[in-house]
Amino acid sequence: MATFADFGLRPQLVRALQKLQFTEPTPVQTASIPPALQGRDVMASAMTGSGKTAAFGLPILNSHLDPARKHRSLVLVPTRELAAQIASHLKALSGDSGVRVVAIYGGVGFGSQRHELKRGADIIVATPGRLLDHLTQKTVSLEAVTCLVLDEADRMLDMGFLPAVRRIVKALPHKRQTLFFSATIPAEIMKLAKEMLNDPVRVDLSPPAKTASGVTQTIYAIDQNQKTDLLVELLKDNAIYSALAFTRTKARANRLADALAKRNISAERIHGNRSQAQRTRALDAFKRGKYRVLVATDLAARGIDIVDLDLVVNYDVPLAPDDYVHRIGRTARAKATGDAVTFVSREERPQLAQIERALGTKLDRGEVPDLRRR
Repeated sequence: MATFADFGLRPQLVRALQKLQFTEPTPVQTASIPPALQGRDVMASAMTGSGKTAAFGLPILNSHLDPARKHRSLVLVPTRELAAQIASHLKALSGDSGVRVVAIYGGVGFGSQRHELKRGADIIVATPGRLLDHLTQKTVSLEAVTCLVLDEADRMLDMGFLPAVRRIVKALPHKRQTLFFSATIPAEIMKLAKEMLNDPVRVDLSPPAKTASGVTQTIYAIDQNQKTDLLVELLKDNAIYSALAFTRTKARANRLADALAKRNISAERIHGNRSQAQRTRALDAFKRGKYRVLVATDLAARGIDIVDLDLVVNYDVPLAPDDYVHRIGRTARAKATGDAVTFVSREERPQLAQIERALGTKLDRGEVPDLRRR
């Protein structure tokens, strides 16, 4: 069985991995790190929570510790939360190496980011829109980039970022290494990969719509107007310390968080209408246990990394099977176990049928308690 020591990483990274108590690489790390260390392009698909950040992070950090090389790496991601999360992970993985990691995303002051870039950035983790703003204002240069990482490429497609990604790629040196990571590889993403990659090593560890093995999934058939009552009932289980509930819209997220608070269940919300500072505070407070429930829209489905999350609640059935996979992937991360429940109203049965067809299985049905007596 492979270990991180087998990869031949530089001592600074080995020490950081030991400090983080990372010993056994995940499958995507085992398959991706060796070719990436050799300078090969990599195209990898793996489900969320599989350790993709270290799979691309360790090779690029290792290259930055080569004293004979002067270069910069760029990591493109679809959301603010994911940018902050990846930057934090890379800083932890870099240990005492001195590699500077800077996160660039919208919703926060432009000036502070300009200052950080001016101080010097070895690795830039950025969302496409804010990076284009910096390029337009000439506060960042991509001329020295020798490695590009595109993470959550399918989410880039979903959020309409592909034109921006193509503009950024045109500003990069033609000769570079590209590491391409995506949970799924739809046709448009495959087309983009062919444009960007040169003879890539293909790593395929995520069949379409495959959920993490450690997640127990349960379906509850429930009227739309009883969903909040059912959630409150489930939360009477004192073994559930933290729950992440997904709604379809920002307005529904607000209504659910307010309804839970009125029933003395500590809850906060995170969605696109909240400022970056509000979203960061809400997520940090949830991780610290200040709130028992965090209500989110799909914006946050791939940008939240929470250790020991007990329960994921699909308060609203997602419109696409991939969104279902990524939502419930917030629990049972890194070989852990977790529970996911989905509330299905009569109107949402077609979406559930689509999800079950994609998964190739009929999900377990749970018995709904008699909420009239509550």
